[in-house]
Amino acid sequence: MVAAGLLTIATGVIAPRHAAADTPWLTVSEDRFASFSVPAAYIQDNLGQVSQVVIEGNFGPSAAFAEFGLTRRGDLWSGTLGPLEPGLYHYQVTGDDTKTLKDPTNAAGVASKPYLSTFLVPGGSAGLLTDVPQGQGGTVETLTYRAGTTERSAVVWTPPRRSAKGLPVLYLRSGDGVTATDWLDLGRARQILDNLSVRGAMEPMVVVIGDGPDQELKDLRKAVGDRYHVHHDPAHQAIAGVADGGTRALRAALAKPGQFAYAGSFSGLLTEVTGRPDPHAIKLLRLYTGNVTDPAYNATVGLTRSLDRAGVRYEFDGVNPDAGGNWNAWRENLVDFVPRLFRKVSGHGPSAGHGPLKGRFSPPAPGTTPTPFVTKDGFVTFETPTGHADARHVTVWANIAPGGSWLRVPMTLEGDRWRVTIGPLEPWFYYHQFFVDRVQVKDAGNPSKVTSEPAWSTFLVPGPRARLLTDVPAGRGGKVQNLTYQSTVANQQRTALVWTPPGYDARRAEPYPVLYLQHGAGQSYTDWTEMGRAKQILDHLSLDGKLVPMVVVMGNGNVPDFTTELLANIVPAARAGYNISRDPARQALAGLSMGGWQTFAVLRAHPGEFAYVATFSAGFTDTTGVDAAAINNGTKLLRLYVGDRTDFVYPIFQTSLTTLDGLGIRYEFDGVTPGPHGWDVWQKNLIDLAPRLFKR
Repeated sequence: MVAAGLLTIATGVIAPRHAAADTPWLTVSEDRFASFSVPAAYIQDNLGQVSQVVIEGNFGPSAAFAEFGLTRRGDLWSGTLGPLEPGLYHYQVTGDDTKTLKDPTNAAGVASKPYLSTFLVPGGSAGLLTDVPQGQGGTVETLTYRAGTTERSAVVWTPPRRSAKGLPVLYLRSGDGVTATDWLDLGRARQILDNLSVRGAMEPMVVVIGDGPDQELKDLRKAVGDRYHVHHDPAHQAIAGVADGGTRALRAALAKPGQFAYAGSFSGLLTEVTGRPDPHAIKLLRLYTGNVTDPAYNATVGLTRSLDRAGVRYEFDGVNPDAGGNWNAWRENLVDFVPRLFRKVSGHGPSAGHGPLKGRFSPPAPGTTPTPFVTKDGFVTFETPTGHADARHVTVWANIAPGGSWLRVPMTLEGDRWRVTIGPLEPWFYYHQFFVDRVQVKDAGNPSKVTSEPAWSTFLVPGPRARLLTDVPAGRGGKVQNLTYQSTVANQQRTALVWTPPGYDARRAEPYPVLYLQHGAGQSYTDWTEMGRAKQILDHLSLDGKLVPMVVVMGNGNVPDFTTELLANIVPAARAGYNISRDPARQALAGLSMGGWQTFAVLRAHPGEFAYVATFSAGFTDTTGVDAAAINNGTKLLRLYVGDRTDFVYPIFQTSLTTLDGLGIRYEFDGVTPGPHGWDVWQKNLIDLAPRLFKR
């Protein structure tokens, strides 16, 4: 696929060993990369024959549930994702969209959702999610009670230090599809409360987590009063909830003033206040919402307006920019809400980094605009073409994972199109396609194209970080033209693309230096402009004064003998068509993946032919006949690039450095480029390389 630019090599060094039955399927490195290795035999025995295996988890933008595809390598389905932000993650293993199982090597599970497993990525922002030292935390137990003729249960946390005078109570309501035990397994409520208590950041209280209907709240409160030494007056009673539970919490506090002095809504869906709430009956009413991907976002817009009209005082925690309506947001909500209860606090505004509501979020109506629809805040709405209404499982696949890896986000059928809004995405260049019941489908509403991979489409999220990938003002950039040449290797006419700098002068006395820039396997000469944004990068660097005026030739490397193709066909054609130098000191050669291996081959066979050489995500694996002295004497710059451990070439690359060191070949390596074997990495490599050329 175009995203990977993969090179098939004979060494097979990336094939993992067979995993034993008790070998963990998941390992998390100290630098926060999650690696999955699922035995193919286990999948076969439990799910039958499948064509794909994915890890479904909260890895998407705003912690959205998304699919991370694994690759079959020998006896394993495997893949690495990251670096992940510190926090709690949950996942399950799914084959062919519908066949799901739990990771049997991970004991951490979710009681209400038997397929899910969890893991914690430690770090500063996840400090409150870790276990406190043994014996310092509170106690969690189950409270069984009767509501009419029904036996119900709730989860109760009691603090490590209890008061002889009684304790206040927080009733924490679950939402639809959320159980009381989810607050422990996914919400880390026990760890949050323990840590806040140990740090002295909260008042001692009893926290009761229940998921019963509203009419049973009275029975639950009575059972708590009978079992625990608690206060019964409203000043020592609080209620909060998530999603529909937030709605029920607000109704309990507003509809019957005097029951609860404190109320919180975590992504609650209440949109309007009914009746005549007493504006002075509640000491604290605090509202929480995620960003526009949270179903509660628009509801919160309506609720704040309704509360303003009713004269009810409330606090708003601000829009969480990094989470939707999910546990990533709700855990933060609990951390913020609990320390405000039953005590005086000084701060009443939004949490740090949270923003204001900006009115309702409404993407354009289906079929009315080119897709995807991108907001200035980086939220992106995708929609499929019509004709897939009978599909069972539709996802959008894009380079939206950490570092530019690829995730599939499930879409929802709206009318005759499937839709989803994701984000916020960092300003950068993205590419996507749809999977409709595991069949790749082009976004027909997107006018962009990728010649070598017709199913892909591209889009740009604008912003300062993406400036070098945007178009320069019309008429100010360089030009890209076709160069047709006869290939004696392929025995056919072929085409290259040539970028000439702004102000290019074909009659200039001094020929221009030239960079020959090569693509990867599965790609072709068009990919550096369609996917690599080479024109935009070179235009900006040139206008910024960072680039020596040069000509860049992007040839077709899909031949069995690239060295001959380059030196006998591409180079002579470029010299015939453009005012470029023949001096090796004014010639450069670079390539990504396969093109990088081809570049190394040229360097070995013709040291000194190109004074500037660079490879992106490639390895120096063939040492036959290497003349290290000739390479060092004839090369002014040999600069090497690779992605992080999500780049499958990474281990080969590291071995290559040892090989080069052993041969005594001088090179530069500035460290890994964060990201996988994909365009996010290679665009950054070109941005770094181009200004270094022809300046020594």
